[in-house]
Amino acid sequence: MNSRVDETPHLLRQRDQFVPRGLITAHPLVIDRAQGAELWDVEGKRYLDFVGGIGVLNIGHNHPKVVAAVQAQLQKVSHACFQVVAYQPYLDLAQRLCELIGGEHACKAAFFTSGAEAVENAVKIARAHTNRSAVIAFRGGFHGRTLLGTTLTGMSQPYKQNFGPFAPEVFHTPYPNAYRGVTSDLALQALDELLATQVAPDRVAAIILEPVQGDGGFLAAPAEFLQALRALADKHGIVLILDEIQTGFGRTGAWFGFQHAGIQPDLVTVAKSLAGGLPLSGVVGKAHIMDAPLPGGLGGTYGGNALACAAALAVRGLRRGTVAGAQPIARRTPAPWPAGLAGALPAHRRCARHRFYAGHRTDQG
Repeated sequence: MNSRVDETPHLLRQRDQFVPRGLITAHPLVIDRAQGAELWDVEGKRYLDFVGGIGVLNIGHNHPKVVAAVQAQLQKVSHACFQVVAYQPYLDLAQRLCELIGGEHACKAAFFTSGAEAVENAVKIARAHTNRSAVIAFRGGFHGRTLLGTTLTGMSQPYKQNFGPFAPEVFHTPYPNAYRGVTSDLALQALDELLATQVAPDRVAAIILEPVQGDGGFLAAPAEFLQALRALADKHGIVLILDEIQTGFGRTGAWFGFQHAGIQPDLVTVAKSLAGGLPLSGVVGKAHIMDAPLPGGLGGTYGGNALACAAALAVRGLRRGTVAGAQPIARRTPAPWPAGLAGALPAHRRCARHRFYAGHRTDQG
């Protein structure tokens, strides 16, 4: 009897016995190691990884330069808590992201652990800056699984279930969806109606959206829609938050999805590919808005952990050349897809559920 072959069923039984069913594991695999775009399970079988930890591993598993950066930092400081003492990886990463995102604007950055934590803190910062409470999000959007993140998420199942009551003062409005006939103009009309009938603009602290919806169907917000939101937010003093947790760091062909529209958000949330697999998230935004919370209003024990910041700095260096190289590919790749699919859709209606999302990986070495 080959004990290695029998290892997966045993471990999956262990998973069922000790891990709750609410935490789904999509594939009946238990992996042992990973490298680049490949995984090996506990029985030695090799797989191509098309998931990348759900949009996390833009440079692949265990890139040697990221591993080396983490190992070097581990010999210095693994954890100290930035609220107690500062350390250079946090400061260097904050500077680099501010320079990358801010453009001509003075920016500041704060780091946390998960994407949902970044979203929650972005809302806190917006409310502190505006002294308003309401937040507008979009149908089909995904912003995390915490109570506020679930409230902001514009889908019912499986996220909301029976977890209510949810956070108050959150309003949802349609997101552009050409396939469903929701143009940018129609989406903007719906937003105007919401502001006229449900919440006055002078009570809205923030508008939050993904430049490309992920769980909502890989829908890209048209440039004119993002530009109109920027103008509306400026008109009413509303903080515009772009959730770039999944789209950020080259996944759309630019560093960030909002850059395709030529706009400057007030706040940007980042996570996932930020640190190449280590838990790290952040909020990067205009300095005068980021400074709205009083001392002690932001933080978290593990936020901006030194190891994760060191990994993110290594990832940033690796991404520099690949993002530049991906931009011309991203500009010309989407064009053939709609034309080719248009003729097939009438015969294959299920294709309406499928979208394409640009992604790429840096070669190892």
